[in-house]
Amino acid sequence: MSFPASYPKYVPKNMFTQYLDDYVSHFKISPMYQRNVESAEYNEVSKRWFVKARNASSGEVEIYCAKFLVVATGETTNPYIPEVEGLNTFTGEVLHSTQFKSGKDFKSKNVLVVGSGNSGMEIALDLANHGAKTSIIIRSPIHILSREMMDFTRILMKYLKPSLLDSLVVMLSKLVYGDLTKYGIRRPTEGPFYMKRMYGKYPLLDVGTCKKIKSGEIQVLPAEILNIRGNDIIFKNGKSHPFDTIVFCTGFKRSTNLWLKGDDYLLNENGLAKPNNPNHWKGKNGLYCVGLLQRGFYGASTEAQNIANDIKSIM
Repeated sequence: MSFPASYPKYVPKNMFTQYLDDYVSHFKISPMYQRNVESAEYNEVSKRWFVKARNASSGEVEIYCAKFLVVATGETTNPYIPEVEGLNTFTGEVLHSTQFKSGKDFKSKNVLVVGSGNSGMEIALDLANHGAKTSIIIRSPIHILSREMMDFTRILMKYLKPSLLDSLVVMLSKLVYGDLTKYGIRRPTEGPFYMKRMYGKYPLLDVGTCKKIKSGEIQVLPAEILNIRGNDIIFKNGKSHPFDTIVFCTGFKRSTNLWLKGDDYLLNENGLAKPNNPNHWKGKNGLYCVGLLQRGFYGASTEAQNIANDIKSIM
């Protein structure tokens, strides 16, 4: 089911939520909300999967039995904040990106954003737009592309080899953004689409953050945190800065391996697909996974269709 023709190219949150509701209605799906899966285990005798879930509303344990089990828990499940020495002594506010609502709550405050993925960069931009004194840690080299570049590359993907496309996009990025090393931002030696394909690392889609960095409204800190003492954050380059708030945009950890029992084939220790593409979505004993190879919505869509066709061929 495609997005409605009236939807914009970049779909905002409220429209995407409406699309999901329409999808559920169209296919007559009955989601069972507020259930926390505690275990899923394959029974060799009955040849069925038994899933134990706890109803968050009633507290009761529910057991589900099925011939097939599709793990579609996604790449972003449990918010992750790294262990930092002295974090418990920080006198200000500590947030994960999932808790961040709006930069308007932080006007005139010194805010440190930890993590330079798309979430971190957009949160830093929102903070700066609302008058926060914003700093962001950017340790690793990153590719920065504009929306126009992304649109352009989607067209060229049909005609150019990935290596040539990478070279072209890097050249365009240099022309548009110039040399960013003086602002504390380095480009990787590998191309953006190669990195996406090999490591699941997305290029940064710039929506105005670079302009704020160049103007000095967002300060880039290139060193990681050594420790925290009160509201002073000490970095590994020996410098320290006081902050009122820390926003950790440090991703997620997957808990799949804590509740999925008996699988040593399909998922690795990080809860991502272990087999290589294109056979990564199919496990053993009727076990499948969707959206766990860091290939975005397109990859998840392809995997879902493969799984549906595979189950249909067995039924």
